[in-house]
Amino acid sequence: MPAPDLVPSAASFNQAAAESLARPDGATIAYRRVAGKVPGIVFLGGFRSDMTGTKALFLDDYCRRRGRAYVRFDYFGHGGSSGDFADGTIGRWAEDAIAVIDSLTVGPQILVGSSMGGWIMLLVALARPDRIHALVGVAAAPDFTADLLPARLSPAQRRELRRTGRVLLPSDHDPAGYLYTRALVEDGNNHLMLRDTIPIWRPVRLMHGMRDVSVPWRTSLALAEKLASDDVTVTLVKDGDHRLSSEPDLARLARVLDELAAG
Repeated sequence: MPAPDLVPSAASFNQAAAESLARPDGATIAYRRVAGKVPGIVFLGGFRSDMTGTKALFLDDYCRRRGRAYVRFDYFGHGGSSGDFADGTIGRWAEDAIAVIDSLTVGPQILVGSSMGGWIMLLVALARPDRIHALVGVAAAPDFTADLLPARLSPAQRRELRRTGRVLLPSDHDPAGYLYTRALVEDGNNHLMLRDTIPIWRPVRLMHGMRDVSVPWRTSLALAEKLASDDVTVTLVKDGDHRLSSEPDLARLARVLDELAAG
């Protein structure tokens, strides 16, 4: 039986300085890496999240316990990486993730995408299909710039976005609110996933809380329908929220990863 999975403290894994991956344009991606066996695991965080979040740290502990390779990192404009968040886009962040896969991992990888990271993981899997062992989406939010954001904007906010190129919306996760830009929306329209069959044939596991007020759980059902793979499972957590970071949620994630890694 695997060792029990406990939620580690941020201090456990953040005493040493993060390493840095240089990008061709001079930007740098902050990351932390655990050496181990393959398939490795790469965590793709959500919008405005960084690699010190609960799931990112849980996976670090999980991989250390099992001797499995692991990488967590911050997108451009997030956490310890360089750049202005306002200049970030879905395409840019997907390029960051692809650079991490290419430069910091070897062999097959299991991608764990949380919220927006679930969109990024699809783009990575399409760009590097031979490097993907499996995908795990936690409240995956593909196409949120087209399917979710517009409905949350008032007429005044839509006008502000058109006029200034940016709008600040309240967030339960940040008292300062979340910034959304016209560039983010326009670039997102170039990377939409749910309009056609998604040519990914690897195993995919999708988990979604039914009390998620940020991304409707039906998004995961729509994603499951669009994936070409027949090996797709959706798990709905009746009392789960958007984060799915409680101890039972993390234990469930660990079981899913154990199954995929053994397959």
